[in-house]
Amino acid sequence: MGRGIEGLEEAYGIFFTGALIVLAILVVLCLIRAIIGPRVADRIVSVNMTGTMVIVIIAILALMLEEGYLVDICLIYAMISFLAVIVLVKVYMGVYLEGKRKEPNDHEDIVEKAAEEDAS
Repeated sequence: MGRGIEGLEEAYGIFFTGALIVLAILVVLCLIRAIIGPRVADRIVSVNMTGTMVIVIIAILALMLEEGYLVDICLIYAMISFLAVIVLVKVYMGVYLEGKRKEPNDHEDIVEKAAEEDAS
C-alpha cells in the first residue's frame, strides 16, 4: 500500500480504521431501522444497505490485512445479499397482493350497503 513513502502506511491504517468505525456505526443504525420499521419497504431497504456496508467492510479488511481470499468472500457475500433482498421482495409482494385480493373493494362495499338499505 504505501511502500517507499514514510508514514503513508500509518496514514492508510488510520484512515481505514476510521472508515471501519464509521461503517460499523452505520450498520448498527441500519439494523435499528430494520427493527423499528415502520413499513416493510423500510425494512427491506435497511437489510439491503446493511449487506452493502458489510461488503465494504470486508473489502477494507482485505486491503488492511492484504489477504486476497477476503475479496472472494466479499463477492460471495454480495451474491447472497442480492438474492436475499430479491427473495424478501418476492415474499413481500406475494403477501401484499394476497391481502389486496382478500380486501373488499370499498366502492363495491358502499354500493352493496346502499342497495341493502333501499331493499329494506
